[in-house]
Amino acid sequence: MEALLFDRHEGVATLTLNRPQARNAIDMTLRQELGEAVLAVRDDPAVHALVITGAGGSFCAGGDLRSIQAGTPDVEAWRGRMRSSHAWFAQLLAMDKPVVCAVDGPAYGAGFGLALAGDFVLASTRARFCLSFMRVGLVPDFGIFYTLPRVVGVQRARELMLSAREVDADEALRLGIAMERLAPEALLPRAQALAAAPQGDLAAMLDIEANAQALCFMTDAHRDAVARFLNKQTPAFQWPAQPGEHS
Repeated sequence: MEALLFDRHEGVATLTLNRPQARNAIDMTLRQELGEAVLAVRDDPAVHALVITGAGGSFCAGGDLRSIQAGTPDVEAWRGRMRSSHAWFAQLLAMDKPVVCAVDGPAYGAGFGLALAGDFVLASTRARFCLSFMRVGLVPDFGIFYTLPRVVGVQRARELMLSAREVDADEALRLGIAMERLAPEALLPRAQALAAAPQGDLAAMLDIEANAQALCFMTDAHRDAVARFLNKQTPAFQWPAQPGEHS
C-alpha cells in the first residue's frame, strides 16, 4: 500500500494513515486503501480488534483539497464518489470487532468522522478536533450526521458543525468525544493494549448472563429481596450514602 501502513500482531490489526507530508489528508489512493483494509480486517477471523491512527503527529486533516479540486464537476460523479466511500465506511461502523482510534494532532473534517467510527477514541494532549467543512463550503461527511449527535447530543453537534471551531483534547474529553487523554508517546501503546484486551462475543456474553442469572434466581438473597419489595419493606441492600448526603 502507498498511503496506509497495515500491521497485524497477536490478533490486533493497526492501520496507520501514512501521508505525513499532507497531515494524512485523504486522497483517492488513501480512500481506496482504507476501504480495502477495512474489508480485510472484517473478513479475517484471526483479527479480533482494530486500531486506527496516523503517522507523523497527525491523525487526519480531512479530505485532500488538491484531490477535491482536481475532481469532476459532475454531480452524479461526486455522488458516486461519496457512495463508494460509504460502502466501506458503513462496514467500519458496523464492525463486530472493537475499533480503537488513537488521535494525535489534527482530526479535521473527514478525519473527525473517521475518529468517531471508533468504539473507543483516545486523544493525545495535542489532539485537535474540528468539523472544518463549513470553512470550505461543504457539509459534514464520513458518517458525522449519524455519529456525532449520539456522542455529544443534537444541540452541541449542531454548534460544532456550524461554527467549524476547534476542540482541544481537554474539551474532547469533557464532551465525551475522547475517552482518555494521554501523552503522545503513550497514545499508540495504550490503544493497542486496549484493543488486545479480551473481548467476549455476544453469544458468549449471553451464555454467561443466562448461567449467572439462573444461579441468582435460586438464592435466598433474591427470594428475600423480592419478598421485601412485594411487602413494601425496606430493602436489605442499601448503597452507602456519601458524607453529608441525606436519604
